[in-house]
Amino acid sequence: MDGKLLELIERLEREHSLSVDEYEYLIVNKTDEAQALLAEKASAVSRRIYGNEIFLRGIVEFSNICKNDCYYCGIRRSNANLERYRLSPDEIFRCCEEGYELGLRTFVLQSGEDPYYTDDILADLVSKIHGRFPDCAITLSLGERSRESYQRLFDAGANRYLLRHETADKAHYEKLHPAEMSFDNRMHCLQVLREIGYDVGAGFMVGSPYQTTRTLAEDLKFLEDFKPEMCGIGPFIPHKDTPFRDVPAGTLDWTLYFLSIIRLIHPPVLLPATTALGTIDPRGREKGVEAGANVIMPNLSPTEVREQYKLYNDKICTGDESAQCRHCLDLRMSTIGYQIVTDRGDIRKEVI
Repeated sequence: MDGKLLELIERLEREHSLSVDEYEYLIVNKTDEAQALLAEKASAVSRRIYGNEIFLRGIVEFSNICKNDCYYCGIRRSNANLERYRLSPDEIFRCCEEGYELGLRTFVLQSGEDPYYTDDILADLVSKIHGRFPDCAITLSLGERSRESYQRLFDAGANRYLLRHETADKAHYEKLHPAEMSFDNRMHCLQVLREIGYDVGAGFMVGSPYQTTRTLAEDLKFLEDFKPEMCGIGPFIPHKDTPFRDVPAGTLDWTLYFLSIIRLIHPPVLLPATTALGTIDPRGREKGVEAGANVIMPNLSPTEVREQYKLYNDKICTGDESAQCRHCLDLRMSTIGYQIVTDRGDIRKEVI
């Protein structure tokens, strides 16, 4: 490993900050040795803050109807080949009931940007879940909404909000989205969520179309500055019914590299080993944990609709990603020295 690369890794571990040029140097000069060192340091940081605990978030993908037409996404409105579905508020609530019985203490309610779910419907649902399970965290992943909407859902009992920034480079953002979508509004939404008081999750796809070493470096600098409580990154995987169907997928190797870097940038961040990792490698989530991740998000959606919530090709939708296979997840994590805990899994900013 060259001396500059080692110096940057050690400084990142110590100071949690590099310049955009230095982040780009880490990317351009990636080696197996550097990756192994970063993973070792990231794993040590994660264990220092969270021990060997892995937090579960039960995800309910309650609608694959979306008004947006993002070029990379399988549930984009232009995809006429997709069977659409929408769960009722009662069905969503029953998913949470089942999750609670399985030991989950965080529920993630995720959907496309479906206009059917008005503020009235969602606020009533969030309030009902919060009232029934006051010891649980409620995470929303519903895309871009107004400040008033975010505030109302927060007041109803939502604690966290996931909104991937996708890319910190405006020109890159515009290559991934149609003209009616705005980079500035995405960034504004993230800031509004922070101002309201949510724990905020950002993130990006590794290997997305038109991504460069520079845009990736800008993503890392954005995460350093914004310090999201959660950060969801995963490999870009193309979907057959999108304009990017023939674009090569991102890789496990690069995703693990960025997981380790992000852990060192923001040590207490809640960092999922995503379903996409498990899709491209049978042990992807275990490898993600070994690289510094500490969250897994098993699926609580009804089995009959999981096949339809496909953001990308070949998404795993039966088996160990299922919340009903909790013991499978327990076993898989125990083989690498970690344990799944029944816990809300709040960020521990005080332990740095």
